[in-house]
Amino acid sequence: MVTYLSPYQLKKLKATLQEQLEDVENNLILNKDKLNEERSSNTNYLTMFISAKEIEGCSSKTLKYYKEILQKFITDIDKSVKEITTDEIRQYLSNYKQEHECSLTTIDNLRRVFSSFFGWLEDEDYIAKSPARRIHKVETLKAVKEIFTDENIEKMRENCKNVRDLVIIEMLISTGVRVSELTNLNKSDINFQERSCIVLGKGNKQREVYFDARTKLHLIEYLNSRSDDNEALLVSRNKPYQRLTSATIELFIRNLGRKINIKKVYPHLFRSTFATMAVDKGMPIEQVQKILGHVKIETTMQYTQISQENVKYAHRKFMG
Repeated sequence: MVTYLSPYQLKKLKATLQEQLEDVENNLILNKDKLNEERSSNTNYLTMFISAKEIEGCSSKTLKYYKEILQKFITDIDKSVKEITTDEIRQYLSNYKQEHECSLTTIDNLRRVFSSFFGWLEDEDYIAKSPARRIHKVETLKAVKEIFTDENIEKMRENCKNVRDLVIIEMLISTGVRVSELTNLNKSDINFQERSCIVLGKGNKQREVYFDARTKLHLIEYLNSRSDDNEALLVSRNKPYQRLTSATIELFIRNLGRKINIKKVYPHLFRSTFATMAVDKGMPIEQVQKILGHVKIETTMQYTQISQENVKYAHRKFMG
């Protein structure tokens, strides 16, 4: 600019540029500080939310799922959670579905996590109103859930290599307990006279469940065969005889399914099978709900599959 400006004009230009650039630099520093502060606040909110859920009795698996989903969401949005809008959540869900090519069920699971998080922020007065409140449940195709047939169950029984594995199958199918509830059982929790046991379910709530005579006989045989002093009901077959984990039982069940050529074999399917068998045999749905430990009866109804044979019989009975 020397060719076009006088020394005085050049001096004024330099001073003006320095002044303006200092303002830009200061704004950048302020924005960076603000962003870092927002990120720190977001992290604190997330930490407090996870702690609140832990106190409510959520499992470590659920807490890990919540944390992973929300950390990614907060990182991608990259702004204070107090300023996130409904449209931004909707757009995030839409983009997530396209990028990951996932099902509507997955998207609805994300929606429920966001609804829980922002609902907690609202309840704790960190925000005035949850932006997730206006995002409604995603309607998904409800496929008919598969359950084990009587033949499937017999094949699993026949292919158990030892009495402990047989006890696992019998306990899952006769009580309807979650695999985590089964692994947490101690020998002292078993009441052989009443053929019942006390399990610790979600929300740290205890409930009583029941097993049949066949399961009782296998339990007695298994416990009499043990030489360890571990208080756990189910332990490893080799020293140091440690309590079985949910992952160990899940692996055993899946391997057993592959061995006898049954697709989609996993522990939770025993729970659905139990519920369906109970309803088919005439147990009131309210009692099935109590045994399964569900807060809402709608959850129990999702677990049960009324057999088509029973539907046909009922139609002929009541409709002629």
